[in-house]
Amino acid sequence: MKEIKRILIANRGEIALRAIRTIKEMGKEAICVYSIADKEALYLKYCDASICIGGAKSSESYLNIPAIISAAELSGADAIFPGYGFLSENQNFVEICEKHNIKFIGPSVEAMNIMSNKSKAKQVMQRAGVPVIPGSDGAIKDLESAKKLAEEIGFPVILKAAAGGGGRGMRVVEKSSDLEKAYWSAESEALSAFGDGTMYMEKYIKNPRHIEVQIIGDSFGNVIHIGERDCSLQRRHQKLIEESPAIILEQSTREKLHNTAIKAAKAIGYEGAGTFEFLLDDKQNFYFIEMNTRLQVEHCVSEMCSGEDIIKHMINVAQGLALPKQEEINFKGHSIECRITAEDPKTFTPSPGTISKYAAPAGANTRMESHMYQGYAVPPFYDSMIGKLVVWAPSRQEAIIRMKRALNELIIGGIKSTRDFHLSMMDNPDFINNNFDTNYLSRK
Repeated sequence: MKEIKRILIANRGEIALRAIRTIKEMGKEAICVYSIADKEALYLKYCDASICIGGAKSSESYLNIPAIISAAELSGADAIFPGYGFLSENQNFVEICEKHNIKFIGPSVEAMNIMSNKSKAKQVMQRAGVPVIPGSDGAIKDLESAKKLAEEIGFPVILKAAAGGGGRGMRVVEKSSDLEKAYWSAESEALSAFGDGTMYMEKYIKNPRHIEVQIIGDSFGNVIHIGERDCSLQRRHQKLIEESPAIILEQSTREKLHNTAIKAAKAIGYEGAGTFEFLLDDKQNFYFIEMNTRLQVEHCVSEMCSGEDIIKHMINVAQGLALPKQEEINFKGHSIECRITAEDPKTFTPSPGTISKYAAPAGANTRMESHMYQGYAVPPFYDSMIGKLVVWAPSRQEAIIRMKRALNELIIGGIKSTRDFHLSMMDNPDFINNNFDTNYLSRK
């Protein structure tokens, strides 16, 4: 495969800026696209060329496949880096890239197709010997089938949209009398959000931990892991704080988890970066829930503990280069990431507007991934995340102290942000003592 020299970044915000840094350090050229709403974006100041691809709405710009492909051809890009969100897991987009002889920096359409449908992915993982949560064997045919299965596996159960994500099309059902209403409600929401009302059902594991494993595969059949992350601190299935390593794991469980993720990736011939997500119960049993066939927002904590650049590995894999051996990847210390969003820290309602003051924290092993600057107008059209504050320290206790110090240094004026929420969590006894689960915030 030929060397990639010019990479178009089909994304925006902090991940566009993050990608530019690696692309530049690799001696390659970075091409950015932007919407009208992002014409003053910080990342546009650092790329080699930039092209406007449409209006403020995502459908007019960052989801506009013809415009992005035209921008790639116009700029002479060899490859497209999708980041996360938008078109990062769009199989049609990958196929179109291939037809235009533009390398998609990510997995193949085949691998995406297998893992994008949650019920299909579960079947494939079962055949590969990966533990899965008891539930439907593929999609549920109808309400009567759902009732029968729920009685078999026992309540509580959870209904999920097969094409879903972000908690949409998802309902927890505690007893049989609630099932019918939950089924129609979940199906309706799934149809509205994804255009697909297909549902599947699983046994609901109460108060689990959400643990995920970062893997990367190459074209030679090699797969390595870059450790695991604990993403259990969530609000409405949205991750707020992520950590690596997951100190809740016993060492034997950690090794088994890593090996399981590698085995699963090899079973589907996976190339590129991806994440296998698992639920962990109170007996150290883990169950596969889904795979994200893209870079994750929280990849930074894995980088901090390993010293590896995951985007660099993605680009090298796309160029046909082999990955390093697993024994060459070394892990040390503890890393924590706080997602900073333009939201009210009490209600989590969006707070777009102009940033009147901004000062980024600094200091040893402190990393602020953000496209913010003083005078930047946070647009109301996209995800509310405006930055990720990441720290590393030799131990979790020291990482919490460092994060608290860094959050106190962070100044964001003119809009509301979740900075104060994260500050309160760094003083929260349950968080400090690692005593929480995916439902912690909903209970509190």
